[in-house]
Amino acid sequence: MTAQPEAEAALKPPAPARQGPSDLTLSFVDEATVRRTAGAAADPEWLLADRLEGLRSFDALPIETNPLYTTYVDLRNARLAAARPYAGPAVVASGAAAAKLLPEGASAYAEISENRVTALVLSQEAHAAGVILETLADLRARDPELMRRLLEGGCALPENDKLAQMTRALWSDGLLLHVPDGVRLELPVFMRWIVGAPDTALLTRTVISLGEDAEISVVEEQVSADGSESAATDAQAFFAGTTEVQLGSGSTLSFAGLQDLSLRQVAFQHRSAVLGRGATVRWALAQLGCRVVRSRIDNFLEGNGSAVEQAEIVFGSADQLFDLTSYTRHVGEDTTGNLLSKGALADKSRVYMKGLATIEHTAHGTDSYIGEFAMLLSRQARSVAIPSLEIDQPDCRRVAHASSVGPIDESQLFYLESRGLEPEDARRAIVLGYLEPVVARVPLESARDLLRELLEAKWNARVVGRPAAAPAAVA
Repeated sequence: MTAQPEAEAALKPPAPARQGPSDLTLSFVDEATVRRTAGAAADPEWLLADRLEGLRSFDALPIETNPLYTTYVDLRNARLAAARPYAGPAVVASGAAAAKLLPEGASAYAEISENRVTALVLSQEAHAAGVILETLADLRARDPELMRRLLEGGCALPENDKLAQMTRALWSDGLLLHVPDGVRLELPVFMRWIVGAPDTALLTRTVISLGEDAEISVVEEQVSADGSESAATDAQAFFAGTTEVQLGSGSTLSFAGLQDLSLRQVAFQHRSAVLGRGATVRWALAQLGCRVVRSRIDNFLEGNGSAVEQAEIVFGSADQLFDLTSYTRHVGEDTTGNLLSKGALADKSRVYMKGLATIEHTAHGTDSYIGEFAMLLSRQARSVAIPSLEIDQPDCRRVAHASSVGPIDESQLFYLESRGLEPEDARRAIVLGYLEPVVARVPLESARDLLRELLEAKWNARVVGRPAAAPAAVA
């Protein structure tokens, strides 16, 4: 009588292997896929060689190279074995350059929906000033030497980051934004990525190049395709995107990034900037969506008097994981770094905030600050903050870091409730007010208003997951 259960047990398929925290389940990162991607795009030999160099670096590198952070890697909720990359570069839709697609209050607009460019348009003023906004495929055909100067060697991507080198090897879509010397645009450039088709992988690169004494604002949105949240499937989608910035002397870039992707999305982000003398970059980033986000920002303050202002907020719910790392390297004299990260975490969400400022021996007169703060809205939420410094130059104006993690201050709740607010309204006011200093750094009023609406919606729906997508700022 006992033989039958034993026989049935023998026929059962073996249980799947447990996924380790650092296991990357992507199955398409290999030489065959690299060569297929290069062939579909008709890449020149130098670009294929650059892709293969990226693949070799990917194979050689661990998922985390910094020993401070090796215990804070968790990709177990990223189940991407079935994901497949798009076969070739994005197709530009007919009429994508139509003037009617340019949103009011914008100098340029690019919209990429999955693997299709649905809008790519410049205002008359931007076009007359010599601003270029085009796909990397178009740049390859128009000016192959410029493309080689911009991309060969990995541009500003970190050489020691496994995931950045993966994108270097396998990107299919890309954009170039170039602003010539002396051009200062009052109206921002909008870029919008719409992704989320199940079991797809989109790998993209965006190159932003500013000449000397140029100035521009960029607003980038990463949002889900309609219906991707409610689709009756557990299949995930994968998005890997880079923003590679090169700033000439005296130039200024203000960049606002809003990520509000589906909970079925996994996103790897890399943003890097190389700054010339007296140049300034301002990052204002919001992370709201995704099941797993792994983000890295690299700032190279090479020019004397260059500066970075960086502000990033996270609002987590459900079982979201946000893994955020920033590296700021002070090389020139009298450089300034001011980095602030804030998180509000509900349900079982988690955030890792990791920042390292390195002051080289050449960096006399450095002013550097890193602040990382998190507010826990439930007993199950978790946060880790690791601000750190590496100093090889004692002649600094200021080098400091700070961090804190904890629940809402009960004395603040008591004060607001004593003034007549209901407990839930008091908590809402404290949390949204806590995030507001970062929201205020977003360089465009309409984008700030959109972010406030999304934060309100996230607060209202934090227990059941991500709210429905809000209308875009550029609609």
